[in-house]
Amino acid sequence: MFEFLRKWRHTRRLAAVQVPEAMWVRVEARLRFLDYLTTAHRAQLRELARAFIAEKQFHGAQGLVLNDQIILAIALQACLPVLRVGLGAYRGWVGVVVYPGDFVIPRQEMDAAGVVHEYDDEVLGEAWEGGPVLVSWYGQGDAPDGVNVVIHEFAHKLDMLNGTVDGLPILPADMSRKVWAEAFSDAYERFCDQVDSGRDTALDPYAAEHPGEFFAVASEAFFETPCMLQREFPAIYEQLSMFYRADPATGERRLRNRCPGSGNVDTAAGQQGSAAESP
Repeated sequence: MFEFLRKWRHTRRLAAVQVPEAMWVRVEARLRFLDYLTTAHRAQLRELARAFIAEKQFHGAQGLVLNDQIILAIALQACLPVLRVGLGAYRGWVGVVVYPGDFVIPRQEMDAAGVVHEYDDEVLGEAWEGGPVLVSWYGQGDAPDGVNVVIHEFAHKLDMLNGTVDGLPILPADMSRKVWAEAFSDAYERFCDQVDSGRDTALDPYAAEHPGEFFAVASEAFFETPCMLQREFPAIYEQLSMFYRADPATGERRLRNRCPGSGNVDTAAGQQGSAAESP
């Protein structure tokens, strides 16, 4: 009985989420990395985004008035990482809170002497275990270069499914935890050395803060700049390709005929497409 009622309510909510074709086109035009998807996967992403909107609750913060285009843009980006596994990966919470730009979260931290220090932390987003996802929204052209706070925070949500943000999410049965850990550990250590030495880095230096942040930043790059990630961190790209069941670098090469110097990645994905704090 209860399962029937749940499905009935979901069907009613989903039926209420109707998006005109013109709005899909307008919103997707701002998310150029969606062009790496095949036509079939793009249609699948639209349906998943509709279901996401039907299941989640969106709230504007600090006076931000949410409109349909903002909600749709967030839903499309949030669903991209789970395009091939479904919304079950986002179970157990419903809230998406949207801020007009970066925002401040009060923090408390105890030092080794037992003294509690209070400070304000300026962030772009935050994902809470069992709770909402907080993200910043920027107007067109105002977002920081190379940053996708939505994909970042929803990667944290996937990382949280096994109870801790450590850069090792629950892997599909055909993946090796050992291979994942070795690939990410080696890349993270090398990346931290680059940041510590002051060298320019392909990824946002914030990724050096913690292995969980490295996973989230790498996930941003995997979907937004996949050829760059494949070229700079081929082992990480291969693991993320298997994890997300996608190969967006192939889509980027097909679309833009670039990625010089990168080899083809042969993974089990075999498909084209595309609380933790944020920077």
